[in-house]
Amino acid sequence: MAEKKLYDIIIIGAGTAGLSAALYGARAGKKVLVLEEKVNGGQIVNSPEVENYPGIKRISGFQFIQELQQQVEESGAVILNRQAEKLVDQGGRKVVMTCDGLYEGRSAILCTGVVQRKLGLEREKELTGSGVSYCAVCDGAFYRDRRVAVVGGGNTALEDALYLSQYCKMVYIIHRRDRFRGESKLVNLLLKKENVEFILESTVVSLKGDTTLESIRIKNVKTNIIDECVVNGVFVAIGQEPKNERFGGVVSLDERGYIRADESCRTDAAGIFAAGDCRTKTVRQLVTAAADGAVAALGACEYLQG
Repeated sequence: MAEKKLYDIIIIGAGTAGLSAALYGARAGKKVLVLEEKVNGGQIVNSPEVENYPGIKRISGFQFIQELQQQVEESGAVILNRQAEKLVDQGGRKVVMTCDGLYEGRSAILCTGVVQRKLGLEREKELTGSGVSYCAVCDGAFYRDRRVAVVGGGNTALEDALYLSQYCKMVYIIHRRDRFRGESKLVNLLLKKENVEFILESTVVSLKGDTTLESIRIKNVKTNIIDECVVNGVFVAIGQEPKNERFGGVVSLDERGYIRADESCRTDAAGIFAAGDCRTKTVRQLVTAAADGAVAALGACEYLQG
């Protein structure tokens, strides 16, 4: 059962935002608890290289999180592997319900991040793990010397394609628009790869294969012509979506399910903050997640003093 202890700050989510909030909260002398239902670090742990975090030239996402987590634990914050099933706002008490009992805090910071958006195609669920993947770093090695496709046009899709081009015989990048949203530096690197082919203004409309993926059907959005592309794997990188339904009765969500919070990271519920990709914002990057965590923690400290 959960330890009957009152924390100053309970943080839900141990991604970059959550761990940064824990670091700032603990360094301010607060009793901090972090609850994480999955793997600490969030999606950044799957990035083989991070090159755009100020002050760090190059580091893997996994190493970045390992070092940040060590900082947090050394600061005195507690990190537990628990799924926050529900949050109850009792005014001066924020009660988090988990599978092993209740945890109470005087304030709370929601750092639940986002999850990968699905293609929404028939048999996508059945073929996940058998040709359909949402993590190139996790599953790329299984497709050595084989043909694969990456769906998406942002930095994640481009980085996935670069990573896969090291191992795969052929990498097709399928994007619904005529230009990519990702960094031009990544696009230029991919243009130099002989085993990478761009398929623009196109979408995947069906997945073919009995027990494993054998091919995909691709539709040109301008001509409506449908072609079949023989691939052994398809890596989906078409963006993310929040999973904040469990908090909808406590804090306000926008029409897409993001928690309404501005740059102060304050929600419309006193003493409850939201940090990182789960909140309403225009830029979702590693550095902004860390900044959110710091802002939210300092905001929680100010709230506790009031």
